[in-house]
Amino acid sequence: MNNSLIVLKRTKVVFVIKEETEISGLLRTEKQPKEFEFGIYTLGDLSPSPVDGFIPNPRARMKEIVAAAMLADEAGIDVFGVGEHHRLDFVLTSPPVVLAAIAHATKRIKLTSATTVLGTSDPVRVFEDFSTLDLLSDGRAEVIVGRGAYIESFPLFGYELSDYKELFQEKLGLLLELNEHERISWTGNFRSALIESEISPRPFQPRLPLWIGVGGTPQSAELAGQSGAGMALAILGGDPAKFKPLVETYRKAGIQAGHKLEALQVAITSHGYIANTTEQAMNDYYPHYANYVSRFMSGPGQSALMSREHFDTLADPLSALAVGSPELLVEKILAQHELFGHNRFMAQFDIGGMPFSKVASSIELLATKVMPVVRKELRKRASKTD
Repeated sequence: MNNSLIVLKRTKVVFVIKEETEISGLLRTEKQPKEFEFGIYTLGDLSPSPVDGFIPNPRARMKEIVAAAMLADEAGIDVFGVGEHHRLDFVLTSPPVVLAAIAHATKRIKLTSATTVLGTSDPVRVFEDFSTLDLLSDGRAEVIVGRGAYIESFPLFGYELSDYKELFQEKLGLLLELNEHERISWTGNFRSALIESEISPRPFQPRLPLWIGVGGTPQSAELAGQSGAGMALAILGGDPAKFKPLVETYRKAGIQAGHKLEALQVAITSHGYIANTTEQAMNDYYPHYANYVSRFMSGPGQSALMSREHFDTLADPLSALAVGSPELLVEKILAQHELFGHNRFMAQFDIGGMPFSKVASSIELLATKVMPVVRKELRKRASKTD
């Protein structure tokens, strides 16, 4: 692949992705309609291909990630997120640096971490980095913070795993304060005190949109609600209905803390893949999903490759795993909206060595076949309740 020029050809769609020097003057305003949002995110895994064993080099993988963001921007996707892992089988360790490159190459798409591991980060540095990104992108930056599913950053940055919970709670509180005030005095247990410290730069937006990544515990959902931040709920499989109590806990905690219901936003994030038919999607996705699960989502002694039968069960039409035809994805998202009343859906397409061409095809189908149908139906439902 020529990394300086990528040409993607689809039916009636041609995307030419190359270096751009034009600075976008497109600004977001509060007057834009609040529609249900769609996003994609990547963790940048460097998995060997289950087909031929090829392992992408980090430079090529990074180029693909930027290309995917550009394609998503051109296609009308609302949000693009990049993750944070500190190990050799992932390429993404610094979300704001990668997002700054993407900001230069895109015009309208929102840019977020997915997620920033706040417990082992300095909240002041996080705020400064994303405020800088917000200025560079004309107000398109967001931050999703979380505890993190992996623990490699704790010894890497000199933190004790035994402080896992307390680190996140303290640093979240500080980040919320930084988002509100240009000068701050603050004292905590895990970093030096701040005494009338100037916090700069301030973001282009009045405040950085903050979300808290929640994996499945009521305590995390409650904390997200109390903070008033959005909740990005990871539902990677199984019956979505099992997660409804978490959304209820989040909203209840938020209202009790004095936050307005309309300010308590919920995003559902999921692994996914879209093809023209569900059969094709299942066949394309299975080897890559099984590859990813065996490498990154299996516990000790559970690294054996997932069977196709097990995969078929996980990708059942009633399951949260977002794999199938555009029509099936529409059904899944609308069914989840009945449960959660959420504001955003985000999918991770590029896992387990999935070829970039198939990632690009999924992005196109999400934008052209899923987004408009879901939005039309949600507008229809909303009009009936007005």
